[in-house]
Amino acid sequence: MDAQAQLTGAKAEPKKMLGKTIQVRLVSDLSRSQAYYRDQLGCRVDDWGHAERDEMIVILQQAVTAEDVRPNAVSANRSNYPTEWEGPEYGWDTFVHMGWEELSDYVEEVRGRGARIAIEPFTGAHGGWEFKNAYVLDPDGYSIVLGAMRKAAL
Repeated sequence: MDAQAQLTGAKAEPKKMLGKTIQVRLVSDLSRSQAYYRDQLGCRVDDWGHAERDEMIVILQQAVTAEDVRPNAVSANRSNYPTEWEGPEYGWDTFVHMGWEELSDYVEEVRGRGARIAIEPFTGAHGGWEFKNAYVLDPDGYSIVLGAMRKAAL
């Protein structure tokens, strides 16, 4: 416990051990993927394969073979989530939290850039929350889920 915490009786915050998580994605054609993340999704892309926009970061890496590129399949439904939701209906490779209004704005922006909108923005509710999601696919079929949540109106 540090000296300030001893004087005030406050508990010291636990030391942070883990930093930002960055997803690594094997792609079939690195140049094509870099161009897509830059030109269609509006990311800053470097020669290392980092694709960044705001807080979303993906590292694109060239796969050895096309068979190594494996977007996630849909997960099994389960009945023991904390709400009545049983799981997504489609595979998720990346989930990006966004603001409610920003989600639709971003979808329109990337649509105008030629991005593949696999599932248009849709809304739903569970556990006292409203959600809005949309799905964007990259050239290898990886699903980037754009998601926003807010307390449901009573």
